[in-house]
Amino acid sequence: MAERATGRKEEMPSTTHVLDEARDLVTKRLAELDDERKRLERALAELGGKVTRGRTGRGPGRPRGSGTKTAGPKKRRRRKGTRADQAVALVEGNPGISASDIAKQMKIKPNYLYRVLGDLEKEKRVTKKGRQYYPSK
Repeated sequence: MAERATGRKEEMPSTTHVLDEARDLVTKRLAELDDERKRLERALAELGGKVTRGRTGRGPGRPRGSGTKTAGPKKRRRRKGTRADQAVALVEGNPGISASDIAKQMKIKPNYLYRVLGDLEKEKRVTKKGRQYYPSK
């Protein structure tokens, strides 16, 4: 307890009381901000702007694709007439061609083509002997 110059003892406010008041003030301010945000979103919508609802997707410093998507392995989509088909056509036209030569002719980077060729080997569309690729029979 603190003692004033008048000689009276005055009680200090309790810590829990101070924390409760602080919580109440923050809660009230958040409610005010929510109301203001809703008013501003309505005004923006009336002006033809796009309304954003809080932070969605990836956070700052997070790489692309790390947003709020469902978990699980990503699957690649295949299209007809893909790089794989182009690579098979080159291998069929030039048996024994190397991956770097295929990449040069397709004007793509070899590191991407190695993944494509690996998939083609698994599908048994091409075979690899050493550094050379041949059409499957």
